Amino acid sequence: MRPFRVFSAVSRVFHTTAQESPQTEVLQVVNERTIIRVLDLSMRIGDSMLVAGASAHEVTLAVSRVARAYGLGVVHVNVTYTSITVSHHRSEDEWPTTLMRVIKSGIPDHLKLQRLQALLVDIEAGMPLDEARISYRAIRRTPFLYRSSIVLLSRAVLATGVAVMFGASITILVLTFLAALCASLVQAGLARSRVPIFFTQIAGGFAVTAVAVVVSALGAAGVAPFTGVRASIIVSAGIMLMLAGMAVVGAAQDAIDGFALTATGRILDLTMQTLGVVLGILFGLEVGRVLGYPMPLPSEPLQFATVGSVLVGALIASVAVAVYNGAGFRTMVASGLLSCIGIGGFLIATTLNLGDGVASGIGAFCASFVGALVAHRLHFPSVAVTTAAIIPLVPGAAVFRGLLGIVHSDGSTDGMLIAAGSLVAAMTIGLALATGASLGLTLGTPVRTSLASVARSRPSVRKR
Repeated sequence: MRPFRVFSAVSRVFHTTAQESPQTEVLQVVNERTIIRVLDLSMRIGDSMLVAGASAHEVTLAVSRVARAYGLGVVHVNVTYTSITVSHHRSEDEWPTTLMRVIKSGIPDHLKLQRLQALLVDIEAGMPLDEARISYRAIRRTPFLYRSSIVLLSRAVLATGVAVMFGASITILVLTFLAALCASLVQAGLARSRVPIFFTQIAGGFAVTAVAVVVSALGAAGVAPFTGVRASIIVSAGIMLMLAGMAVVGAAQDAIDGFALTATGRILDLTMQTLGVVLGILFGLEVGRVLGYPMPLPSEPLQFATVGSVLVGALIASVAVAVYNGAGFRTMVASGLLSCIGIGGFLIATTLNLGDGVASGIGAFCASFVGALVAHRLHFPSVAVTTAAIIPLVPGAAVFRGLLGIVHSDGSTDGMLIAAGSLVAAMTIGLALATGASLGLTLGTPVRTSLASVARSRPSVRKR
């Protein structure tokens, strides 16, 4: 018997036994009506957050936090690109309570997202359920912060800021502003008529390219204000304008967090929007060529201007993106400063002879990492400042050079290969931006939590 006891004692060091696990668990008594109201509130909050620009992971955590705050210990949340399903199973002897809500497409609204995150904090602090439902309705019905005219102007200012980064002259800045404003008006009119966004992107790309073709033709004819004007800057800025509203960071974050279905939906949406811009630009270039006004292919790719011009242009572009996404004043200021940090990281990386893709990823990482650290302390969503900060690094010039190369190739193999190389380089930069921004948010969140815990522990140490 003694050897058996010794063997049992030794085995317990390595193996667990059934007696060590609890045989019962504490279940809170919540009636069916309250369960439905709690699930409905949590699901609606998640719906609004996803539409406003939050990632699927943030939405899942928000739904679970609301349910847990009102006594529902475990809920099952399934977030896809088009729906949210929430289920709670009280016990094995009862049917589960399951609700589903279809998500409608919307535009990013970072101020509304900020208010929803503040509501989550109030709910966890003990806000009654009825009061939380009233507060949510007030947030949901809050109109967009800026009027449509201000949004249109911000889009035109965004393109102008991009032109400043390329060292554009006053004439090019004015033409870029007018071309971007024309594209924004066309897209807004089509969107008001409920035209699918794929076709609005085509129309916007065509409008910007048409203005650039006219400017190029006038310059070639010797018209004084347009001689020597680099029309490629106008189209490059317009590309960055129409790609600014895409949730590239959110799509990459969903893929990293394991939400494959949501990430696939967002990436497909991004691909279709980008394809729309490409088709619109190609259509505009082909129309100009057929009419006898082809745009010349630049001998060298567009390069950023001086450091001062790049920083000023990035500041203008990021603030314009923040306005376009409905951010408040503090978020706009933070977005501008973080864009300078991102551009600074990019410029430092390029001085070290790193490639554009690696340098862009480093710049996006720097901006998103710092943004994750300061977002919680300043009470605004980290995705809001990250999206605005990386916009100046979007490879609009590389995309346009590749498309223009396709038009000038005339089907030749060498020309198509050169154009494809430029497009592949632009795709690489885009992937690097998404990866760097997502990595910065992923690493910045635990660092921020650690710093916050250290700050909370300091007063107790002083009291001792």
